Amino acid sequence: MPDQLNSAQLEAVQTAAGPLLVLAGAGTGKTRVVTYRIAELIRRGTPAGRILGVTFTNKAAGEMRQRIREILGKQKELPEISTFHSHCVRILRRHIQHLNYPSRFAIYDRRDQLSIARNVLREIRVAANVLRPDDLLAIIGSWKSNSIRAAEAERLAETDRQHVAAVGYRRYQQALRSMGAVDFDDLLLLTDDLFSQHSGSRREEASRFDQILIDEYQDTSSSQYRIIKALAVGHRNLCVVGDDDQSIYGWRGAEVEHILRFKKDWPDAKVVRLQENYRSSMEILQVANRLIEFNKKRFDKQLHSTRIGGERPQVLQFRDETKEAEAIVADIYRWVENRGIPPSDIAILFRTNEQPRAFESELRRAHLPYTLVGGSSFFDRKEVRDLLAYLRVLSSPRDEVSLLRIINLPPRGIGMKTVSRILDVAVSNGVSVWELIERPGELSEISPVALQSLDAFRSLIKSLRRNIEKRTVVEIVRNTVERIGYREEMERIYSDPQEIQSRWAAVEELTNAAAIFDERFKTGTALEGFLDDLTLDAQERESDKEKKLDQDAITLMTLHAAKGLEFPHVYMVGMEEGILPHHRSLKDNEEDVDEERRLCYVGVTRAQDRLTFSMAQTRRKWGKPRPTQPSRFLYELTGQAEGAHTPDKATSTNQMAAPDTRRRAKRKSLR
Repeated sequence: MPDQLNSAQLEAVQTAAGPLLVLAGAGTGKTRVVTYRIAELIRRGTPAGRILGVTFTNKAAGEMRQRIREILGKQKELPEISTFHSHCVRILRRHIQHLNYPSRFAIYDRRDQLSIARNVLREIRVAANVLRPDDLLAIIGSWKSNSIRAAEAERLAETDRQHVAAVGYRRYQQALRSMGAVDFDDLLLLTDDLFSQHSGSRREEASRFDQILIDEYQDTSSSQYRIIKALAVGHRNLCVVGDDDQSIYGWRGAEVEHILRFKKDWPDAKVVRLQENYRSSMEILQVANRLIEFNKKRFDKQLHSTRIGGERPQVLQFRDETKEAEAIVADIYRWVENRGIPPSDIAILFRTNEQPRAFESELRRAHLPYTLVGGSSFFDRKEVRDLLAYLRVLSSPRDEVSLLRIINLPPRGIGMKTVSRILDVAVSNGVSVWELIERPGELSEISPVALQSLDAFRSLIKSLRRNIEKRTVVEIVRNTVERIGYREEMERIYSDPQEIQSRWAAVEELTNAAAIFDERFKTGTALEGFLDDLTLDAQERESDKEKKLDQDAITLMTLHAAKGLEFPHVYMVGMEEGILPHHRSLKDNEEDVDEERRLCYVGVTRAQDRLTFSMAQTRRKWGKPRPTQPSRFLYELTGQAEGAHTPDKATSTNQMAAPDTRRRAKRKSLR
């Protein structure tokens, strides 16, 4: 093992007890450190099952599990490697009844949330021009990301719109609870509530592990921070790995302060700095180091490359965004067509979602393959959503959003008028829709034909749920598809055989997913676990990011989406004030500009061999060209004080200049 680790990595791996902070700079091999440290803990006698590793994405968790498996070889038991949300699901399945939720709660995704939001706004009589369902969910999501519950939101609301949203938030949570459901953000908030309100549950969960490792610690929210502390405070064997210079998710509740104050929280903590970069050339790292030093509050560290040489980054300036796109694409064309560089080696990174339009047009014109990371996912397919709704109802008939989706799917004579009447009676009687369907005598105003259809629907669901605990998930899926006649419904709706086959392929893929789940968990039916996995996975994979990145195509993506990736050739475009840093950060405080600088730093450190910055002197707004200002980050990257570069020509970073008014580097080093 020592031959595979540098001295700093080895120090982190062999620190087996007590709190440990591993400051892992970009490209310094943090995943290797985490996996080797887990293997070392097991080698020293810690049972694998007593080790918990937590990261932020299923992809990262999967990679970590695979690497550990390769290191451990035939080790039968593996440590628990999980995302925050997946681990919280397991905790809540064991204890959520203490918060007056059913243990078989459903996890609602975006579409389900929108359905509830629409109903809530209708109930509180809010017009669409005041607050739309999407807007309400965005505000609620922002509150939840910052660990603000509904009652606190009502106290904090200042504007009329916020007061309306706070009322909607309270109703929204009431609706979720009445349906025995939670949303994605609730997984963290409710676990936080559970630990703060029920010490027995907190102690039980903390006693499950002797060692805890947290990856990407700089991205933790307040709720995650408290959950980690509650789990580790007893044994104090907490290792956190992260980089304060790559904290870029403040807009969704991440607080860089958590990693900066780790030594204050754990005074006896050991700090190990990983500064040896295996990704980028030294020329690129010099630019990155120079930029990030302008942030005041950070740990003192300097990345240095294991590679010799490298091409100096350059800055390109153009008349407008059209010329910028034309020249960038022309440069890419030369690399791909003349020098044989694979398209997948190239990335164009931008700050806002509006920027790629011009680049897409030029790439199409040049017949260069590209992929724009974003768009709809497999989980947005109607067929997948229909069948998942059935499975959720089979798991928990109180799941009202799913129940209302399938109540007349395929059509069975239960129209909107009947559904509306059922909802009215359910609300007035304070019962769930399913409870009312099981007590049809209370639906006196519904026609005999509709009542007969409701009876058939109830019988179908009960039949599908019979012996469900003894069946595998794939059996449940196949049985459901067959019993509801879903293939016949497709053939009724669509006349084109190719469209029918395309849509049926989604059904087959869902069935495949069920079979794979059963192979992984050979313990009989685990429908709840299957639904949990799919919901958590869909939350991360809404843009099919991984599939698109596997293509041999030029990648267009935001700087936020690029974190964790690397490309031999990187173009960072739109380097202008108002874009990067974003205009929102300029209206607030210096900490927001610091986060934008960290975002720029993340972009710079994605590049392995060649890095190009570009900007436009004018950019269109509402169809009219408006003058721009070069991003302050361009000046900071260069370390120069005066001068200007020539439009439409390349300028190396040692020539790029800053105006006299440039803010000098001032930083507070945290040692």
